[in-house]
Amino acid sequence: MVTVNISCPVFPSEDSEKVKAAILSIFPKAVLEEVDSVFSGSADIVNFSNLIRKQEILDSTRSVMRKGICSHKTTIYLNKQVATVGKISFTEERTILGTITVTIGDEDIDGLIDRVAPQTVDGREVRI
Repeated sequence: MVTVNISCPVFPSEDSEKVKAAILSIFPKAVLEEVDSVFSGSADIVNFSNLIRKQEILDSTRSVMRKGICSHKTTIYLNKQVATVGKISFTEERTILGTITVTIGDEDIDGLIDRVAPQTVDGREVRI
């Protein structure tokens, strides 16, 4: 079973509703709560998977997801500002303006990555 957990700080200079909207633009079915200026919650992977295909960033997504593997989970970091316009941009864990931290878990994490961000050849998905 796939689990998707989200965490995102809200800085004093930010509007918490705009931060929430940024998260929901990537994960529209997310169930979020704000505690101590941090949004956290769970979501599904469907819209994220659709967006990376639309943006044609399967290879970079695959690389980032593989880099973040630890046990049966992978952690990726999304640029909060870019998410406000419904786009995905990967970033490092610590950035000045903060990130949306997404931890995706599955018993078969390699299989999940193959389904979410399959390998490509000449920009086309390769079905394994």
